[in-house]
Amino acid sequence: MSTKFIAAVVQASPVLFDLEKTLAKVAHLVTEAASKGAQLALFPEAFISAYPRGLSFGTVVGSRSTEGRETWLRYWKSSIEVPSKATNQLGEMAKNANLFLVIGVNEKDTVSGTMYCTMLYFNPKGELMGKHRKLKPTAAERIVWGEGDGSTLSTFNTSLGKMGGLICWENYMPLARTAMYQKGVQLYLAPTADSRESWQHTLRHIALEGRCFVMGCNQFVTKSMYPIDLPGIADLDHQPEVMSRGGSVIVSPTGEVLAGPLWDEEGILTAEISIDEVIKSKLDFDPIGHYARNDVFSLTVQGLPDSAEFG
Repeated sequence: MSTKFIAAVVQASPVLFDLEKTLAKVAHLVTEAASKGAQLALFPEAFISAYPRGLSFGTVVGSRSTEGRETWLRYWKSSIEVPSKATNQLGEMAKNANLFLVIGVNEKDTVSGTMYCTMLYFNPKGELMGKHRKLKPTAAERIVWGEGDGSTLSTFNTSLGKMGGLICWENYMPLARTAMYQKGVQLYLAPTADSRESWQHTLRHIALEGRCFVMGCNQFVTKSMYPIDLPGIADLDHQPEVMSRGGSVIVSPTGEVLAGPLWDEEGILTAEISIDEVIKSKLDFDPIGHYARNDVFSLTVQGLPDSAEFG
């Protein structure tokens, strides 16, 4: 295991609703992260190819519109299957840059017709290590995304440390966090769409609670980035020009902010990570060990997989 390495969080926007152009942008950003010495690069939630902020998909309680179904079709076509040609391309990017790549995607199940908000994990050999599907989409997200299950509460034993994580407001779910801690997560990855100042407190709390490095990653998005021919674009008429300020950050196991937060622009944050800091932080607190009361509390997760081994 590497004792020290450089981690990067990539705060950017995709080319909204355009799969091929977004993949090209990812390739550029992965190369840029590697040029900064990164051995791990995290991209935001739903980076391929849009977090559909501000869009209604023509829905109100009790009815859906024809235009909204056209918005959904455009969204579906800019999403990806797992595995697919697109995931092969992402794997090649990780291989060419010799880093671990973790990226948020819209995953379409072409058998059922359901879409999921998913994190994909690639190793430096270009292999797709696995994925995590968001357990509970929030509010209107439930219109477009299905629910994941315990089988994708994933962690991976890698040469950098044990990595895994949760997406956006899943991180408010105490038992989901505990499931990650039970699997010994050291590199806790938290892509999000939440750009509120209060989210910073959540990420620092997780770092302190889990005694792990936390990498929070969000998009920087403006209204002018949306394609003008997108069905339903009028939904954005009353939205502010800056629709997501970002707020990407890297936090140590003792709650120290190592990089960021980054606001109101695209950019790549980096920080030096030492897994030794995880070990040192557990002198006085360990949520699943000496500070736990396993005689009082227990957690059972349906379908929880074992941690997978990857180089």
